[in-house]
Amino acid sequence: MSDSLWQDRPVVLPWLKGRWEYLLELKAQNRFPHALLINGPEGTGKACFALALANYVLCRNPQGGAACGRCRSCELTGSGGHPDLYQLKPDEPGKPIKIDQIRELTDFIYSTAQQGGYRVVIIDPADSMNINAANALLKMLEEPGSNTLLMLLTHRLGQMLPTIKSRCQRVDMPPADVSLATQWVATQLEVDASEAAQLLVIAHNSPLQALAYKQDDLLGLRAKVLKGLADILKSRSSSVEVAQSLYKEDLELVLGWIYSWTVDIARSSQGQADPELLRHADAKNMLLALARKVSSRKLYGFADQVQAARKDLMFRRNPNKQLLMEKLLNDWYSLPRAN
Repeated sequence: MSDSLWQDRPVVLPWLKGRWEYLLELKAQNRFPHALLINGPEGTGKACFALALANYVLCRNPQGGAACGRCRSCELTGSGGHPDLYQLKPDEPGKPIKIDQIRELTDFIYSTAQQGGYRVVIIDPADSMNINAANALLKMLEEPGSNTLLMLLTHRLGQMLPTIKSRCQRVDMPPADVSLATQWVATQLEVDASEAAQLLVIAHNSPLQALAYKQDDLLGLRAKVLKGLADILKSRSSSVEVAQSLYKEDLELVLGWIYSWTVDIARSSQGQADPELLRHADAKNMLLALARKVSSRKLYGFADQVQAARKDLMFRRNPNKQLLMEKLLNDWYSLPRAN
């Protein structure tokens, strides 16, 4: 979700400059791969990096390590209508990429480039391909044709088929440098460095996620989740009521917050809770209260449950989202009450 904020902008964000220079050096040495597996955390700029690389290889006159922005090819990419650039996504967010979509890609891959240069394919997220789609892609990776570049983007490397991974050159996107990311977020949002730093903490150092928190009112959703958890502990609302209010939200995001908060509590030893150990300062009262009452063993056990639920969602095991949330929130309610 967070990467999608900038997916239509061909920009290399500051913390990815090293990876950019590495790939351009490969191209200059005529060692440029035909398939790249671009792997890295959500919200670090993989999508806009891939689009910038597509623009670069399609450009007829790249200059200074970037597309020129003036040639016919750059005009076409800028308008979103370049005939030699194919961007493949699920039909709907959260749905798989299907074999029919890969079959439609075949004609593009094996056709002649209309502008006489590269043909470029961006598959995002590549981990959303179902097994049939992934197997259909294998032949293209084995025999892609000349002047072809396929870029597969993922933040769930473990979900990719080993045969797909072995046929691509893997490019790992590094976590954003904290100093660079803080400065960048502050500039983008026109806020001071302290607010940018706090947003990055909440967003687990994901700069694009930090933007989303501010721009898409995810801070409001986060506050709603915190209030729901507090209301459950104080018996102001039941687990079922809070689950009903949350299960239609972005549960991967919600469960990520709950996991992070639980780990924060567990890090503070019982009876010796230190507010400075807690990364989520706005939630510290509730977290510290739990830290005093619940053993770290129980907390880490609950964190494991949350992670298991996240995997059920991530690997598309089609859980009943409302029941999943009800069970987790009922266990949350029981934490300070269990023997």
